[in-house]
Amino acid sequence: MQSGPGGAMSRKSDFVALIRQLRENVPDISGVLIGSVDGLAIATDFPEQEAARIAAMGASSVGLGNRIADTSELGGFGQMMIEGRQELLIIYLAGPGAILALRAPVRANLGLIRLEGAKAAKRTAELVAG
Repeated sequence: MQSGPGGAMSRKSDFVALIRQLRENVPDISGVLIGSVDGLAIATDFPEQEAARIAAMGASSVGLGNRIADTSELGGFGQMMIEGRQELLIIYLAGPGAILALRAPVRANLGLIRLEGAKAAKRTAELVAG
C-alpha cells in the first residue's frame, strides 16, 4: 500500500489510467476489471452489477486455476480464458493479491489481447504491491 496523503486516490487514478491505456492499445476489448483475489472490484469500466459478478467469479476461477495448475504440475497459474459463442473473458493473476479480467468479442485479435493483457497484469501487480 502506498502511504502518505492521497495514496489511495493516487493508486485509484493509476488503475483508471491503466484501464484507459489498455483500452486504447486494444480497441477490441469491451471491458476491463481489476479485482482482488477476495472477489472485490478495485477498478473497472464494467457496469457496477456486472463488475461485482465478474470480480467474484474471476477470483473463484483463479482459485480453481491455481489448484488445477498445481495438481497438474503446470508450473503455476498465469491466466485462463473462457470462450463463449459471442464473447470471451480472459482472467490473469496479477501478483498474489489481484486479478485482471478482460472481455472481448470472439472475433477480436487474441494475440494482441494476450500480449497487452500480460503487460497490464504485470503493471497491476506492481500497483497492488505499492
